[in-house]
Amino acid sequence: MKIADFYGCPGFSQFHLTNATRDFAKLRGMQSPNKHDFQAAATQASDESIFESELNILRDVFRLLPAGVTVQDEHGEFVLMNDAATTLLEKAAAAPSASQLSDRRETCLELLRTGRPAVLEEAVAGGPAKQVFLTSHRPVEVAGRKLLISSSTDITEQKAFEDHLFRSAYYDELTGLPTRRVIEHRVNSLLKYDNGQGRFALAFLDIDNFKHINDYYGHAVGDALLVEMAKRLGLDLRDSDILSRISGDEFVLLLNPIQNDAEVEEFIHFILQRLKAPFFIDQSEIFASTSIGVSLYPEHGRSYEVLRQNADIAMYRVKNGSKGAAAFFDTSMEREALARMKIEQSLRLAILEKRFCCAFQPKVDIRTQEITGVEALVRLRDDEGVIQAPSTFINLATELGLIDELTHLVLAEIVKSIDLINETFGPDTTISMNVAAKQAGNPEFMRPFAEALEATGFPARFMIEVTEDAFVTKTHFQDEILPIFRKLGVKISIDDFGIGYSSLSALADITADEIKIDRSFITDIHKRPRSQGILRAIESLSEALGMTVIAEGLESFEELAYLQAATKIRYAQGYYFSKPTFLEDLKLAPPRASEARASLASRPAQENRPTYSRAGGYRR
Repeated sequence: MKIADFYGCPGFSQFHLTNATRDFAKLRGMQSPNKHDFQAAATQASDESIFESELNILRDVFRLLPAGVTVQDEHGEFVLMNDAATTLLEKAAAAPSASQLSDRRETCLELLRTGRPAVLEEAVAGGPAKQVFLTSHRPVEVAGRKLLISSSTDITEQKAFEDHLFRSAYYDELTGLPTRRVIEHRVNSLLKYDNGQGRFALAFLDIDNFKHINDYYGHAVGDALLVEMAKRLGLDLRDSDILSRISGDEFVLLLNPIQNDAEVEEFIHFILQRLKAPFFIDQSEIFASTSIGVSLYPEHGRSYEVLRQNADIAMYRVKNGSKGAAAFFDTSMEREALARMKIEQSLRLAILEKRFCCAFQPKVDIRTQEITGVEALVRLRDDEGVIQAPSTFINLATELGLIDELTHLVLAEIVKSIDLINETFGPDTTISMNVAAKQAGNPEFMRPFAEALEATGFPARFMIEVTEDAFVTKTHFQDEILPIFRKLGVKISIDDFGIGYSSLSALADITADEIKIDRSFITDIHKRPRSQGILRAIESLSEALGMTVIAEGLESFEELAYLQAATKIRYAQGYYFSKPTFLEDLKLAPPRASEARASLASRPAQENRPTYSRAGGYRR
């Protein structure tokens, strides 16, 4: 019998009309009817008509119920079904693997045998998409017959939503990899059931310079790179291994089981070799390396958190070194991490207590020996009163997200010292401040910073120094931030020029006021013909773009003599003229500052580096 024939089967009428037929037969079997009997028969007939009408309504309601309802007998055969159930079972019968009907029959026989109700999920693959139904089965006994009443409700949308929630919680939306929660649960399971014989490795992977890739190529390319990186990292993994993306550009890899350290080292080496090949994304050829730290169980920890943390420590050892390599954790790294944590705490406390000050280094006109500007360089007084140079804390402040607050502290120090700056260097000198490329491309920092410069009352005296990355990467600086500074009269300087990633086409669009040539080009310039050629090219470029050139890191008389004789460069900055010096030291110096620098410029080369003393000490 076809499924479409179930609705018209004799059992449908027989099952619903049994009681009514029995009553009507009794009525016809009466003998010698009288008037009262005819009245009773008429009433009975009227009741039967009402019952038949209600039965028709009930039949239609049953047929049109949105849930699929079926009734099966003790043999598993369908006795009744409504329209929704017919559609459902027709789809099941048309499915490529049409086991739905036989499964339903087996379920019916089992539930009738045990007499237990059940609620089951049923997936029907017929049609363009899979549907999921929640079916409630209930065994009953009617007129001495054992029957199974089943009601099926379509929960396809609900299941899709549940699946979406599940994947959101346990799988990364971008790469499809398991999340931190999944790999943590897996490792904890391995630890829980370990019999003392198991060994596995946990690798922490971080993409090198991912922020620069994001800034230069844009976030869409950065996301595509993460997807391609996940695919490469996932190659050749066993079913028992897990690769997880735990944050932006960080991955954790579980290698389980392992036999020895050499096995892990060999596999990690293969990963690093595989990542040397470029990624081709959006018509761009991108090279992206990965730093990897590895910890082993049980040698390096007996909990997920300790193993992950130690792998992270090993990874940072690589980050601080060559990058694009791998390192296994050892105890010396833990001591370094503790020392780093101590420095972090000290830095946070120093910012809280405002233990930062500024040293100033002049920019000098090498033709007239006049000071035209000064650069404010931040210094830190540590707990012992010793002055620390920026190299000991600037990168860490940037990494910890403290650089914005530190920049505002430098500005506040300049404003506080403006009278002494004017007295020492003159009221017309420009005052240079350094702003990191990361800050320059962040409108949320730069707009309030511009407001703070305006609030000083002398914004036009400021020269903001940023590296060329701020111009050539796809940030908001050139289009949104620069016009704000121009309106205030603030000047812009390209710091450390020549060591970044700028291209000539990108430089053509830059509207800076000053280019500071990195000291690597100035050191021993009189002995290096190749550097001399590069210097001439930069000089011509800056002249064409209408920018002033500053030679950074001038330290000897020979370097000065070469610049004066062989170039048109007019301004320089470096130890030859003055170290970064605190204003109070200049104020206490016997000669006037300008006289001291003028006499310094005329000294022979062997005397060109003045000594520097300070009560608290100084570390360069």
